[in-house]
Order: sequence, then structure tokens, then C-alpha cells
Amino acid sequence: MQQFIHAPQQAQLPLFEAFLAQPVLPGLKARNSVTEQPRKPQQPELFSELSLRGAPGHCQSLLAPVLRELSEEDETRWLTLIAPPASLTQAWLRDAGLNRERILLLQPGANQSALQLACEALRLGHSHTVVSWLGNLNATARQQLTRAATSGNAQSLNIRLG
Repeated sequence: MQQFIHAPQQAQLPLFEAFLAQPVLPGLKARNSVTEQPRKPQQPELFSELSLRGAPGHCQSLLAPVLRELSEEDETRWLTLIAPPASLTQAWLRDAGLNRERILLLQPGANQSALQLACEALRLGHSHTVVSWLGNLNATARQQLTRAATSGNAQSLNIRLG
């Protein structure tokens, strides 16, 4: 007959609690709220990027809630989508639960790049957020989008699909 030895079981922390219990970097100390100076409220970033890699259907599933929330902003201005992939059709927007009455879909013309169109849409200020699919951007393009967003009091979000 085999004998089984039972080791005492350790309590298992939920995933995020276990992660947060350990310092992220060696030597990193927890912040002490008593001695730390209060932080000034930060202005929201005017330019953000979201990079999605994987099967197109999976990327769209991840993107849907982001766009849905942006389309439901309590805002009188538009959510503008610049040069979205062909798979983001009106039917997909409807099926994803987006408020299509608050969305503009724009494609660049023959004499205008998607970057120029995004900057113009941001600068005009008719959109609270301009979402673009411009791929990898260099520092100059990021600065152009940030300046245009500042001018139009808007947010710029670039989606990079990989």
C-alpha cells in the first residue's frame, strides 16, 4: 500500500493581489502617503496609441469596447474614425453596439494623407476624439497630432494593428 504525504497547503492569493504583493523592480519601496508630497492633477494626454496584434477578429473584439465607450461620451462633438480598416463597416459598428449617430467615418482623398486628415479633424474641434489607423508614427507625426489636438481641444488615438 502506498502512503501519501500531504504537505500543508499555502493560501493562494488571487492573481492581481499576488502580483501587487511583490515589488515590480528590485529595491522599489512602497510609497508612503504620509511623507509623499501630494501630486498635482495631470492634464489628460492629448495623443495616445493602442497596439493590437493577433487575428483580425480578436483585435476587433478588443477594440469594440474602447470605441463603444468613446461613442457614448456625454459630449456634443463627434467621435471621428480616420482611415479605419475595411472590416470596420457600418454593420460592424452596429453589431458592436456603438452609437452610430455620434460617429463620423472619414477616408483621406487623393490629395490628402490620413495623417493630414487626422490633423485637420483634430484642429477643427468638431470631434472630442479622433481615432486613426496610421501605423507606426515617428516623433514628428506624433507632435503634429498633439499640436492639432491642443488646437481643437480634442484627443487623438492612433490604433496600430500588427
